[in-house]
Amino acid sequence: MPPATVTFLGGVREIGGNKVLIEDGPDRVLFDFGPSFSPRMEEFYVNFLQPRTASPIQDLLEFDLIPRIEGFYSREALTDSDLKYRAPEVHGVFVSHAHADHAGYLKYIDPEIPVHVGAGTRRLLETIEASSPTTKYGTHDWRVFSDRTPVRVGSIEVVPYPVDHSIPFAYGFLVRTSGGTLAYTGDFRQHGPRAADSHAFLAAAAAEAPAAFVTEGTRAGPDPRPELSEDGVRQGVDGILESSEHLALACTYPRDVDRLRTLYGAAQAAGRQMVVSPRTAHLLAEIAPMFPSGTIPTVGRAAGLAVYARKKLRVAKWEAPYLAEALAAEAVQRHGRRYLLALDLYHFPELIDLRPPRGSPFIHSMSEPFSEDDVDDEVLHHWLDHFGLRFHQMHASGHASERELLDIVRQVKPARVYPIHTNHPEAFEKAGLRVRSPELRTAYPIGR
Repeated sequence: MPPATVTFLGGVREIGGNKVLIEDGPDRVLFDFGPSFSPRMEEFYVNFLQPRTASPIQDLLEFDLIPRIEGFYSREALTDSDLKYRAPEVHGVFVSHAHADHAGYLKYIDPEIPVHVGAGTRRLLETIEASSPTTKYGTHDWRVFSDRTPVRVGSIEVVPYPVDHSIPFAYGFLVRTSGGTLAYTGDFRQHGPRAADSHAFLAAAAAEAPAAFVTEGTRAGPDPRPELSEDGVRQGVDGILESSEHLALACTYPRDVDRLRTLYGAAQAAGRQMVVSPRTAHLLAEIAPMFPSGTIPTVGRAAGLAVYARKKLRVAKWEAPYLAEALAAEAVQRHGRRYLLALDLYHFPELIDLRPPRGSPFIHSMSEPFSEDDVDDEVLHHWLDHFGLRFHQMHASGHASERELLDIVRQVKPARVYPIHTNHPEAFEKAGLRVRSPELRTAYPIGR
């Protein structure tokens, strides 16, 4: 029988787009399936210029933006493609977490192929899909796994371990094959509220003396961004709110529940109400039952949490319950000192009605741009300059630092290291172990 192998179909020398295929005899399992954040994607598709919904695989294959996998895509997704439909030849897909670059292409998969997710990720995907007119994940044979409980797909055994990341319900995996164990980190960090989960996964990986360690490396290489923990973010936001007598605004990732909790706690401590969008309120309400009671603030139950009613012509059915007592711009403007308003970049036109006093704080609680040419960042600062808002960068990354990554590799001591989800795989060579910068579509044996 041929040796067990791992093949990287995405995430190679790029951020995002992980697609890790493990084959052991006749059994084939894929880990994660989403688009890349690579500049190459934006060479062809950007903003509203996107693959046609009638022939998505054809449009993505044209520019080599999605892997050519036989027996994987649905009949519908393959419309007009030169890759013809075949019955499933991949026997399972495991999703590490609900970020788009790991789950965004699920909609193209043959619905007969089982998709394995944690219960929390399943709830997140359902909530995101229900509240977004453009995000769809497709119809699947969903299989919900339990923490640290093995799942067998043919001869391959997969053990999911929860890890700390900037979205809840993230996982790393131990994958046991005939050639040995492969550990796959997914995306993770060690400086957030669930750091103990990451430590437990890495300890379990080390205990198996893995033949292969597939690790993300988002922050490997040059990274001038400051290192902050979630507690550090809280301290910074506390100081900003304490020193301001005006409306405070914040911008964060809408699914970063840890950050939303941090901002809510800071608002409470400052005697302010936190005001969120209906979409954020909906997400918090949907996932709250999956946490210990009182852990997640929800509108109508948590004191000091309200919804902002932005100006729009149509109201979706899921939004309506959150708008009955929502605050309009006039109320927020009149009593600005009472509020911390979470505002997406795409909702910035609301500033025209809100008109915060010049010098009001704007807390940017997201990653800094990856380059000085980041268009969204440029636009953001045009708006802030126009209204005279004071910019504060206050963010804790969802990813481990290079120093942490190198320490982890040394502690786990795998036979081989494969860095993905990084622009700088060569940075791992400092660990002094057998690091291999993988090539796309090359099958590497799993084993010592």
